[in-house]
Amino acid sequence: MHYQVIKLSEELSKIKDNWSPQLIGELNDHEFKIVKIDGDYEWHVHPETDKLFFVIEGEMIIDFRDGQVRISKDEMFIVPRGLEIKPSAEKECHIMLMEPKSEGNTGGTESA
Repeated sequence: MHYQVIKLSEELSKIKDNWSPQLIGELNDHEFKIVKIDGDYEWHVHPETDKLFFVIEGEMIIDFRDGQVRISKDEMFIVPRGLEIKPSAEKECHIMLMEPKSEGNTGGTESA
């Protein structure tokens, strides 16, 4: 068996484009992805799955139709399924996502 540690800083250094999640590992039926974000993403909803955001570096914002959360370095937030969200970052932010393999990038962009 081949054992390999995943170094997040090395994997992040390979990412050139913002908002382009890269798969770094799998656990059962879930994927771990890292992504660099900057600016605004579109409003979207994950109707069938919860989604975990873990901030590695920087600060991100998740807007909801009725509020907002700010997630800073070493913090995580779980978005419950079915909520419409709009992620953003005022400066480049590095995050790790955990989601089911079947989820895809945004889980669809339909409005709630």
